[in-house]
Amino acid sequence: MLTVTSLFKSYTTPRGELPILEGVSLTLERGDAVAIMGPSGSGKSTLLYALGALEPPTSGTVTLDGTDPYGLGEREQAAFRNKHVGFVFQDHSLLPQCSVLENVLAPTLVAERNANRKKDGERAVEILTQVGLGSRLDHRPGELSGGEKQRAAIARALIRNPTLLLCDEPTGNLDASIADYVAALLLELHAARKTILVVVTHSASLAARFPRRYEMRGRMLHDAP
Repeated sequence: MLTVTSLFKSYTTPRGELPILEGVSLTLERGDAVAIMGPSGSGKSTLLYALGALEPPTSGTVTLDGTDPYGLGEREQAAFRNKHVGFVFQDHSLLPQCSVLENVLAPTLVAERNANRKKDGERAVEILTQVGLGSRLDHRPGELSGGEKQRAAIARALIRNPTLLLCDEPTGNLDASIADYVAALLLELHAARKTILVVVTHSASLAARFPRRYEMRGRMLHDAP
């Protein structure tokens, strides 16, 4: 379960405090899938990063399965994030010098325990096959299309079987037909694994696929109309 309680976030600027989030609360369980919409600068990406233990809140709490990652030390927080949270970014963030398979395996290499590299490799191949990249394992990102890069990023996000899958504009750089395919694939993989899926997006068509939809307005989270 993901529980967010009275989350506030502000930044200190030369002109004073700049509020971004004000009193955001949210509860999600395994199997839930939500889309968060809002214009640029509304705070939706900041909220996403706070949920994923990347951006500490000014006040309020975030707990995932009973653990507050912001109460952990730096090393323990990184290990928690690696094990329990998967990220998919708009620009895919693949390592250009590594193959597709190596990119997907990257999160397993920094895990505290990596006793079975063979099993990790088999799992990576299985996920890449599921996303339609089974024949592209040895290719580098520069040899992939935009949609293939994003599918590789989704596979990488799932390699550690995370509880929480966070996506920041996952179809923002794709044309309409490829975006539709990637959106359908993302929801299919989420349903099979019963993750908690949170997507922030400008795309009304992507948000419409989700059973729960929210909007960031006035630095707060509101039910979407």
